[in-house]
Amino acid sequence: MTYDLFIGDRLFSSWSMRGWLMLEKFSLPYRSHMIGLYSGTMAEDMKSLAPARLVPALRLPDGTVVGESLAMAETLAERHPKAGLWPKDPAARATARWLCAEMVAGFHALRGECPMQLIQCWQGFQPSSETLADLKRIETLWSHARTVSGAETGPLFGSYSLADVFYTPVAARIIGYGLPVSEANRAYCLELLSDISVRQWRAMGLTVAYDPVPYALDLPSRAWPIGAKSGARPVEGTQSVNDTCPYSGKPITHVLELDGQRWGFCNRFCRDKTVADPGAWPEFASMITGINHS
Repeated sequence: MTYDLFIGDRLFSSWSMRGWLMLEKFSLPYRSHMIGLYSGTMAEDMKSLAPARLVPALRLPDGTVVGESLAMAETLAERHPKAGLWPKDPAARATARWLCAEMVAGFHALRGECPMQLIQCWQGFQPSSETLADLKRIETLWSHARTVSGAETGPLFGSYSLADVFYTPVAARIIGYGLPVSEANRAYCLELLSDISVRQWRAMGLTVAYDPVPYALDLPSRAWPIGAKSGARPVEGTQSVNDTCPYSGKPITHVLELDGQRWGFCNRFCRDKTVADPGAWPEFASMITGINHS
């Protein structure tokens, strides 16, 4: 039983990130399919999913298409009751649903003024009063969630849930635009963005180059704060320390260099996502450790 998930460009599609995290974080089997949000192919790419017209969209194993993130979330939770997508406690579960529903329906100023981007952190951005009101409301909801759950730090309801999924792109906006929130909530945002799955999502997004870059601002910026600056770089040839790709086990076709050693992969995507954030990939780290200590 495998789901088909249809997503848009990873660096910019906040709703696609939510759809992907629903499956990835709760270990549900899926295949990803890219929809061309910025290539002009979106309408054509979405034809087989009609009447769904936005990403993400989910095709169930029986062929049923589910559009809209909240409908996807409830469908997956219903089909996988033991996966823990919603909190176990009834009060926490009801509150988590509330937070997700308000995320879907609200915060229009924040979403419109601060489109999600995972490339850099803008400096000197001045949010409008409407966006500041959205941030205040978000902090109120997060505080209420912690009152209900008793979780002072970490996931809003103690264990990672769909509430954390739905607010991860909000965290990306807060960090990416330097928006004012409490230190505790900034720490929560950084924790969400430090999750290995989110790092992998961003690394995969960085394999695509954009010209022009969507949502660029005429402001100074600093580096994304999660993960050290990558010291890896792509190189030509197929000579490498390893014989097969750490992800697929297939023969080497593309190579990167890191700390004076060359490591091989089965295709450009595998190599380039590793170049973007080598520390985000346990398979790569395990391969390096195993070979260097053998």
